[in-house]
Amino acid sequence: MTVTAESLSPVSIAGRPADFSQQLMHDFRTYGFSVVTDHGIPVETIRAADAAARRLFTLPDAVKRQWHIAGTGGARGYTPFGVEAAKDAAEVDQKEFWHIGRELPPGHPYAPDMPPNVWPDVVGFREAALGIFTAFEAAGARLLEAIAIGLNLPDAFFSGPTRDGNSVLRFLHYPPQPAAPSGIRAAAHEDINVITLLLGAEEAGLELLNRDGAWLPISPPEGALVVNIGDMLQRLTNHVLPSTTHRVANPVGPAAGRARYSMPFFLHFAPDYRIETLPGCVTAANPNRYPEAITANAYLLQRLSEIRLL
Repeated sequence: MTVTAESLSPVSIAGRPADFSQQLMHDFRTYGFSVVTDHGIPVETIRAADAAARRLFTLPDAVKRQWHIAGTGGARGYTPFGVEAAKDAAEVDQKEFWHIGRELPPGHPYAPDMPPNVWPDVVGFREAALGIFTAFEAAGARLLEAIAIGLNLPDAFFSGPTRDGNSVLRFLHYPPQPAAPSGIRAAAHEDINVITLLLGAEEAGLELLNRDGAWLPISPPEGALVVNIGDMLQRLTNHVLPSTTHRVANPVGPAAGRARYSMPFFLHFAPDYRIETLPGCVTAANPNRYPEAITANAYLLQRLSEIRLL
């Protein structure tokens, strides 16, 4: 597989698990990103979620703000424009978003760290959001199995750490841009979580920073998943799998007058999972960068404060 100045070549999840794992791990080790087709998320599930998100974001600002819960780090519900910023960025990102998390039964031990969802008064929103959440989680499990195979771990290595994980579905809206925008749609950053699965990247703007310091546009086929490594997995693998810097650049020409919508799914470990360097990822040439373990929840809170959500 090669990366050009235009796109990552897509990898199919269909076929032998070992072959898929080999292709996926090549992309991740080299770029921290991959484009995956045949991911199993039904088209009708994607369309229902996209339609629900667009209905939400067309609501007046004052209506949406009633579902913003201050002091929660944007964990659930609505986060308005002018709140989130990339780590060390001078300006905030040009976006608004909505977060949906896992639905926990009453009395679940993770409830203190995983608050209940906020459901807006939007027709079909709850059903569509939970439908795409479940589909993303199933696709994520298959990807993690391929990663485990590539790391010479048992196939089900990640199933325990991510069972009841603190994963988050984000509905994202970048509005049409003014003639002189303040900042960019999403400044250069790395993701906090284990892996991110993204739908809706066909609209131009998503770019990754390669090892030579050049920004490469990612242009997936319609309906494909863009998948990238997050900081938690980078830490667990001692940087064998890199969490690559990426951004959503401002569009030019007619695209500047269009809104951009996307759906990233941030797959997380369970809150109490101890992120501790995998022994197989430590060598003389790659000594352990993280001799002290940290829980997934502690790491998440640390990073949320850095991006101004806490």
